[in-house]
Amino acid sequence: MRKIILWRWTFFLVGMIILSLGITMTIKGQRLGIGPWDVLHVGLYRNFGLTIGTWGIITGLLIVVGTAFVLKQWPRFGTWLNMVLVGVFIDLFNWLLPEFHSMTGQVIIFTFGVAVMAYGIGIYVAPNLGAGPRDSLMLIFVEKLGFGIKKVRTTIEVVVAVAGWLLGGPVGLGTVLIALLIGQIVHYALPQCQKLLMKLADAEAEQAFGIVEVAARLPREEALQEKNEAPRRIPVDSKQ
Repeated sequence: MRKIILWRWTFFLVGMIILSLGITMTIKGQRLGIGPWDVLHVGLYRNFGLTIGTWGIITGLLIVVGTAFVLKQWPRFGTWLNMVLVGVFIDLFNWLLPEFHSMTGQVIIFTFGVAVMAYGIGIYVAPNLGAGPRDSLMLIFVEKLGFGIKKVRTTIEVVVAVAGWLLGGPVGLGTVLIALLIGQIVHYALPQCQKLLMKLADAEAEQAFGIVEVAARLPREEALQEKNEAPRRIPVDSKQ
């Protein structure tokens, strides 16, 4: 049991670090635009100071408190940790990574950043220790308004991106690409991360995690094969 818990938290923490690195890489390539929430954080930073990571923590805290008030319950510990760690590591990587002044350099760092971000999400979601604050906000709107997840997520991200753009945040083609591609990449990255976690934590992890099968998302033949050959998987949580 201790081994399972250790691996779950290791994946969660490593995933947070990798996700933060990916976000920072896209910020370094911001001529193309950055993710909707990061547009807002950069816009707030440009107008009011502090740091990009600090604004990420502040907005995350406001969302966590707001969702807790609506749901009448506090989120899981992993949600709080997500909120703090991503902001802290974004600031750290923003300080460590060099600036990329050429368009070629920005395109390269942005492209790799999107892939790194998606795999970071896959790694931190795999142990199922808590969704990010922004995902909790999305789920509340889905529950209260009765709309689909895709529509609610798109609406929230458009509103956030417009607000960030009005504050001077960098919106561009990359903003659209991140919104469209992250989910697709995570769809392939998450099963890989889950298999690795299960392999490292041993087969008993299946019972300890309460893992739920997602065979419906796969072609029937592939789903049947995976059910026989690999541990079952948990549902896909989306980005922070």
